[in-house]
Amino acid sequence: MRTTQEYTDKTAISLSLICVAHCLFMPSFLVLLSSYISFSYDNELVHYLVLAMAIPLSLYALIAGVRNHKTYSYFLLGLFGLLCLIFAISLGVQIWGELGEKSFTTIGALLVAFSHFKNYRLCRQTDCDTCH
Repeated sequence: MRTTQEYTDKTAISLSLICVAHCLFMPSFLVLLSSYISFSYDNELVHYLVLAMAIPLSLYALIAGVRNHKTYSYFLLGLFGLLCLIFAISLGVQIWGELGEKSFTTIGALLVAFSHFKNYRLCRQTDCDTCH
């Protein structure tokens, strides 16, 4: 039987990878589509929506991992990744420009994905009642 922690870890990994894909490939995608489709695209709204989903989901899974396994390193790594994402969205462009925002977003999303992957693997490797 799978636990909620496993599902939230997988969902958080997916959200992080979607965030990286959006950050890295969306500008190219829009350039390719601009000759075919004309639409209004609010880039900042997408950032806020993904972050609004990622923060509670990630915190839940990471806190559950700490509670189940007493391993704080993945929690701290994921928390640092979330802080990078928050910093990128709130101040990244104003301080370091668009390249800085993309860099912080990519680093933060990869840290969050990695911490959830390690959290998930730890849950699958240990033989405890809370994970299996």
